[in-house]
Amino acid sequence: MSSDRPTLPELARQALSSVQHGYDLLAPKFDRTPYRTPAPVLDATARALADVGPFADGLDLCCGTGAGAGVLREVCTDRAVGLDFSAGMLAEARRRTATTPAPVPGPAPRWVRGEAHALPFRRAAFDLVVSFGAFGHFLPAERPHLFGQVRDVLRPGGKLAFPMAAPPRPGTVAYWTLLGFDTAMRVRNAVWRPPFVMYYRTWPLADVRRDLREAGFDVTLRALPELGFREDGSPRCRLLVATRRG
Repeated sequence: MSSDRPTLPELARQALSSVQHGYDLLAPKFDRTPYRTPAPVLDATARALADVGPFADGLDLCCGTGAGAGVLREVCTDRAVGLDFSAGMLAEARRRTATTPAPVPGPAPRWVRGEAHALPFRRAAFDLVVSFGAFGHFLPAERPHLFGQVRDVLRPGGKLAFPMAAPPRPGTVAYWTLLGFDTAMRVRNAVWRPPFVMYYRTWPLADVRRDLREAGFDVTLRALPELGFREDGSPRCRLLVATRRG
């Protein structure tokens, strides 16, 4: 692969692979794609979490190349851990950590390879779990188990936090774009193996809140005003904060 953005053939090869192998292939160029969480989202999340903390130990779930590590460095005092199942993405995270000066003080991140469905940590290991842009890789039926895994590694009162953008209004270009992407992905997975699970419209807020509550969390929403507002005055993006009940 060159040092430029991924080409269409490279993206096609990734899309026809499994999720894990696809990200291994894309990893060297991932940070130059639109799929990396934008800095304004990370910065807004860090500011919101600073009002919710303090936190000692934090986990970035499905960390990819480590974009969320800066959030953990800002809001955690003792430990910052990134977990992903892609060896290629973790290699990029380690490379970035070694070659890029840390933008903020805080604990240096540790990178762990593992599955979100079987988190390789002891119970009650963290005060905070964050995740950015990864939940489209989990089908709705997988949410209860995923949230149960997160609950188990959180201490009582610990937080799971992730940004949720407001869904595009029906009939808009964004609405049809996401609908078209999800439809194409369903067709691809119906005719090609291995499947590549990535959907944009399978995590509606009402269903996510229900599953979190049933998994043992209390859920609140915090507006992220830095990311703007829609025409009706509602925020374009909110931070969902789920607190583990004791």
